[in-house]
Amino acid sequence: MQQLHLNHDMFGPAEFTLYQDDDFKAVTFTYPSGVEAVRLENSRGQLTILPYMGLIIWDAVFCSISLKMKDMFSQPLPGTGIADTYGCFQFTSGLLGGGTPAPEDDYQLHGEAPTSRMDSAWLEFGDRTMSIHGQYEYVKGFGDHYLSRPSVTLHTDSGLFDISLDVTNLSNCQTMPLQYMCHMNYAYVHDGHMEQNVPDKAFRLRRTVPAHVHPTSQWLAYNEDLKASGELINDLNDESHYDPEIVFFSQNLAKLTDVAEFRLHLNAEHNFLTRFSTEQFPIVTRWILYNADQQVAAFALPGTSTPEGRAAAEKAGTLIHLKPREKRSFLVTTGLER
Repeated sequence: MQQLHLNHDMFGPAEFTLYQDDDFKAVTFTYPSGVEAVRLENSRGQLTILPYMGLIIWDAVFCSISLKMKDMFSQPLPGTGIADTYGCFQFTSGLLGGGTPAPEDDYQLHGEAPTSRMDSAWLEFGDRTMSIHGQYEYVKGFGDHYLSRPSVTLHTDSGLFDISLDVTNLSNCQTMPLQYMCHMNYAYVHDGHMEQNVPDKAFRLRRTVPAHVHPTSQWLAYNEDLKASGELINDLNDESHYDPEIVFFSQNLAKLTDVAEFRLHLNAEHNFLTRFSTEQFPIVTRWILYNADQQVAAFALPGTSTPEGRAAAEKAGTLIHLKPREKRSFLVTTGLER
């Protein structure tokens, strides 16, 4: 496996072609905000990745179709949490605690991992693949100690790509909590249709109201109707009711299938796909939001638990307790299938 290690000297205000062959191209640049980026390209499209900022996938475009949600950010901004730069296509939610923290939780929205500053980053070139990798060591005196190694892999002539994460508990004597969601903020598609290889009845409407959600009377009435019907929203045709957000949680999908596949059909010609192992990700969240500032149809957010916080995961029995020196690996395949 050939590797090309990145360093900060490779990034400047002007685009620089770091690598190019018949199948792939890697271009480095720095946003006016000071955030460094690598654009990975193949014949179908491109991914813009922030190698030193959580290995966030800032943007994804294939066949001239943007996969990313409508947001309020013109560029990634430096910050200590994901809310400081919530305009990306994908980020790592977790890892010591994830999702929306409840009052009994003691961490910020989506945890410490999303904007973590990578200690190192590099490109790897394999058989018909180009990938970018990052490494981040988290350590606190009298606290947790882990190694996070995220990566993103682009394939030759494909709009699909892989998002991977390895997490190792580096402590020699104590367990660590692990809660992870591969948070993909897919574009809202008017009249888009979602389908999956698990039954609709495997999902339920979120019952709690997080602190960042401010219900209106209309929204509350719509939620009550959804609860009564048991309906899972599969068709994006009712924008007037998706503000504030509508969220569904699945049951343990490992009881239904080994590999889950979720699709969002844009039209007869194109669809988004998300595929993953239900052993790695037993819970899926569907998040829909539509207003003038933000429009997202996160049709499948694979997670180790629901995003209701670490305390809720502990109570539900879905919080992972990683043993000393234990490692967990996760893989999601996603993108434009056709």
